[in-house]
Amino acid sequence: MQRLYVSEDLGEGRAVEVDRAQANYLINVLRLKDGAEVLLFNGRDGEWRAEVAVTGRKQASLHCTAQTRAQAPAPDLHYLFAPLKHARLDYMVQKAVEMGAGALRPVLTQHTQANRVNLERMQANAIEACEQCGVLSVPEIREPVALEALVRGFAESDPGRRMIFCDEGEATQNPLAALERLERGPLAVLIGPEGGFSEDERALLRAHDFVTAIPLGPRVLRADTAAVAAMAVVQAVCGDWK
Repeated sequence: MQRLYVSEDLGEGRAVEVDRAQANYLINVLRLKDGAEVLLFNGRDGEWRAEVAVTGRKQASLHCTAQTRAQAPAPDLHYLFAPLKHARLDYMVQKAVEMGAGALRPVLTQHTQANRVNLERMQANAIEACEQCGVLSVPEIREPVALEALVRGFAESDPGRRMIFCDEGEATQNPLAALERLERGPLAVLIGPEGGFSEDERALLRAHDFVTAIPLGPRVLRADTAAVAAMAVVQAVCGDWK
């Protein structure tokens, strides 16, 4: 059944007026008729079965009939990354959402290739991933931040969160030993740019006891591949896959 994100409140008997783009998709692309059913979510009220009421060529309303899933707490895993160019950034955002990120934040580093980030595009890709993969909680998209300010902010305002720093300079190739030593708690995963972190940035990160460095195997990975690898191993060892 098609899943659709809406911003309006959801509840039994509520009617939701979809925008023209969503109406066009439902009526003219999916060719849904009056009485067809879809699933709705808004990131707050769980998932709801709804009936389509076609009111025009590109107009429709959706009427909630029953809740199919209650709202679950948002994942407390932050995904921090050096921005990439458009197509690969789109892919990275989608995969991070699928892998269970609860917040996404671009981090500007010395070797970052793209210093401008379209947050609206990131939000659209995050919502699309939620729609396609059954995710109920839409991740928070945060403003870009310089690496130094990010580290300072962790120390000052989020002291209980551990940052897992994917460092290609680690002597070992196996990330499991470092991850298995971590206590359960809120986590953040930091992925660097294509050119890697500079030596000064690596020293900055390693100077803080809330940062844990891990390798990602013996091969050099592209940043978007590293995102999937890092999220998978973190979720498997100390995240919600356990």
